[in-house]
Amino acid sequence: MSEQKAAFTPPNLFLATLALSLATFMQVLDSTIANVALPTISGNLGVSSDQGTWVITSFAVCNAIALPLTGWFTRQFGQLKLFIGSVVFFTLTSFLCGLAHSMTELIIFRALQGFFAGPMFPMCQTLLLVIFPPMKRSMALALLSMVTVVAPIVGPITGGWITDNYSWPWIFYINVPIGIFAAVAVWSQLRDRKEETQSLPIDYIGIALLVLGVGLLQVVLDKGNDEDWFSSTPILVMSIVSAISLITFVIWELDERHPIVNLRLFKDRNFAIGTLALMLGYAAFFAINIILPQWLQTQMGYTATWAGLAAAPMGFLPLLLTPIIGKYATRVDLRILTTISFLTMSASCLMRAQFNTHVDFNTIASVQLFMGIGVAFFFMPLTTIVLSNLNGSEVAEGSGLATFFRVLGGSFASSLTTWIWQRREIIHHANLTENVSRYSPETLDYLNKLGGPSEQHFAMVDKTIETQAYMMSTIDYFWLLGWGFLGLIGIIWFTRPPFVKPKLSNESPVSGH
Repeated sequence: MSEQKAAFTPPNLFLATLALSLATFMQVLDSTIANVALPTISGNLGVSSDQGTWVITSFAVCNAIALPLTGWFTRQFGQLKLFIGSVVFFTLTSFLCGLAHSMTELIIFRALQGFFAGPMFPMCQTLLLVIFPPMKRSMALALLSMVTVVAPIVGPITGGWITDNYSWPWIFYINVPIGIFAAVAVWSQLRDRKEETQSLPIDYIGIALLVLGVGLLQVVLDKGNDEDWFSSTPILVMSIVSAISLITFVIWELDERHPIVNLRLFKDRNFAIGTLALMLGYAAFFAINIILPQWLQTQMGYTATWAGLAAAPMGFLPLLLTPIIGKYATRVDLRILTTISFLTMSASCLMRAQFNTHVDFNTIASVQLFMGIGVAFFFMPLTTIVLSNLNGSEVAEGSGLATFFRVLGGSFASSLTTWIWQRREIIHHANLTENVSRYSPETLDYLNKLGGPSEQHFAMVDKTIETQAYMMSTIDYFWLLGWGFLGLIGIIWFTRPPFVKPKLSNESPVSGH
């Protein structure tokens, strides 16, 4: 087969690519769009805000369970049927989420929605690699990385706007027309492609261990910070059970003739190191997207909309640069491109570490804009490295596993970021208040400028100290992230070129540097 010919060419490549991208955009968007609407949803359904967070947790838990199963689902049903089925059921459960009349119903439908969302991104990645010629597959992965970056930025802004101007069910209803279009268009374009499936024995023990281990781990990550981690008995018990289940799962799968998850993929050097760099890099990237809006809203007086607008410039340069990177990336050692990404994102974090409580909107937005350079060079090179030595059905398996670890990295970042941020604030607050008392000359002088000692003025002083403590904690965290990104550069250079593009079924290998 010619190097320039795709494994399968759809009648309309543009339509197929658009439909695949829209489905992925819808799925990634839905992982963040409900976050800002939680207070409204909880209030309308008559539950506490703590109960409302299960709308997010249930989605995340089932999504994390489904992702490692993608390879097995692919072997059983085929890539196209799995993708179409996932989109159809994701769309249906989105509609049911909008119809929910109680929190219990909404949590159940969100759990199902999360499960059906699991295979969508890996299958989109695999199908894009199928329909694009080998020399243009970097462009396909670049397009997908652009969707992955933009959707989480658009999600909170869109969710807030819909909730404020319409009603919360519409954050789920908007998936319906997109899902129908994506399913119909992809099926019409790829239905003539031949696929081979295998009817393999079901590894029930592997599934049970995976569900128990990953499910409990995700609950621990989502609820750990709220429950003060291991000082909470339920969190401690779930952590122990999860660890035992996952260790047993790994031992069982490595010895299983028909494993539910192909852990042997980690024998490949590029897949193992690339997945590690992807997980850690995405965790650090995700942490930035968590701590910055929190700090802006809780300490700097920004509304949710303005915090979203301050973060949004991060997506501009990836929109412009990603097509160029995708076109020319194969001419460069991909480790160099990844290094550019990590260096840029490190520099952006170190810039934020210079912020103070008087930093203005334009400065914050300009640093976000600069970080967009790093984001543009992040996903496509790393994904290509991860999948570089995989063949045939291994591409779908590897994509599902890599996506699982990327999502897991985001979950770790989500939990640990808030915990570290609050703990550092407590330490800084204690240090700052050591010299603040009713008898301190400096304190009395400051209070006199406010109008004299009073409970109200002492409260104002405490609020000022709290703001400064959170500022110092934010600076600490950005220093940590900045040095963390620099450390990832050392990891990625352990991968080994040449980075061969993923070889799909019935296709000759094609090398690229």
